[in-house]
Amino acid sequence: MVVEAPELTYVLPIRRWRSAADAELAAYLQWLAAEPGIQVVVVDGSSPEIFDAHRAAWPEAVFHVPVDADLTGRYGKVNGVITGVRAARHERVVVADDDVRWDREGLSRMARLLDHAELVCPQNHFDPLPWHARWDTARSLLNRAAGIDFPGTLGVRRSAVLAAGGYDGDALFENLELIRTVQAVGGRAVSAPDLYVRRLPPAAGHFWSQRVRQAYDDLTLPARFAAELALGPLVAALVVRRRPRALAVGGLVATAAAEVGRRRAGGSAVFPASCSLFAPAWLGERAVCAWVALWLRLARGGVSYADTRLCKPANRPGEIRRRLQAQRSGATLTPATSRRPAPAAARRSPRARVPR
Repeated sequence: MVVEAPELTYVLPIRRWRSAADAELAAYLQWLAAEPGIQVVVVDGSSPEIFDAHRAAWPEAVFHVPVDADLTGRYGKVNGVITGVRAARHERVVVADDDVRWDREGLSRMARLLDHAELVCPQNHFDPLPWHARWDTARSLLNRAAGIDFPGTLGVRRSAVLAAGGYDGDALFENLELIRTVQAVGGRAVSAPDLYVRRLPPAAGHFWSQRVRQAYDDLTLPARFAAELALGPLVAALVVRRRPRALAVGGLVATAAAEVGRRRAGGSAVFPASCSLFAPAWLGERAVCAWVALWLRLARGGVSYADTRLCKPANRPGEIRRRLQAQRSGATLTPATSRRPAPAAARRSPRARVPR
């Protein structure tokens, strides 16, 4: 099958603290830059020495730039994304973490979806799948069963981001912050649960370091976070009352829910059945980490990130709308791109809207 060449800009925000050869990433960037119609923008927030090492290692066709000096958000990834969107020469933009690996067919489909929406959420899947990646995949499966699993890559229309003047660089749950910001300017955000994009698994040590941080993100989803907080006391009560049957039933229900997510939209093709078996373990992890996240919020003022501490998981939709209104009334809105968003009639799509 011949796959049409997409026209889009691929934005990779990156920041590394030590120089290390990464031949696999260099080869991936080489492939991307050679694809017809694709502009590759790597926004590098690393130190000057590491920045220079990256420039020497990566293909000349990659547009390798530092973060724009006027961006002062404490979450460096957001600064990188906004810099990359500003530098994009295409209206359709894919933003991806450095462990995401798109293929040509996926990029072409994303380009088509962005003709009918301002933001598209695909579905990540780990490949290869060590034990800790299967554990984390259980989280994705439960999210899919409940609605949407937020990925490490998004498709977005450049005009929508610029019309909002970017998005909050102090928000930890940056993907949700971007989604809510695009929706606040009237953009349509949709989920494509059958657009599967490969993601490399982290090292086991990095996996463990992300447990509390991921739980902290859910502070911006009050109903979900309340349920996670209630889970630990509920399990403890069942243990004290010696209700092993109830615990077993709960574990089976969690596994079944994950299996629903695994089979949704053809997911069984990329998610092995063994991942569903990790759902009870992941829920046990979240039952503990949610309380740790709450303590960090109340006692420490936020969660550590790099050399700073971030308090805000994400802004509520109403707060974002008020910020945009204040920008407009104060004439501080970043000028919108000259390209027009897709006309209203073209925005109809069978995909589900992304929940706010």
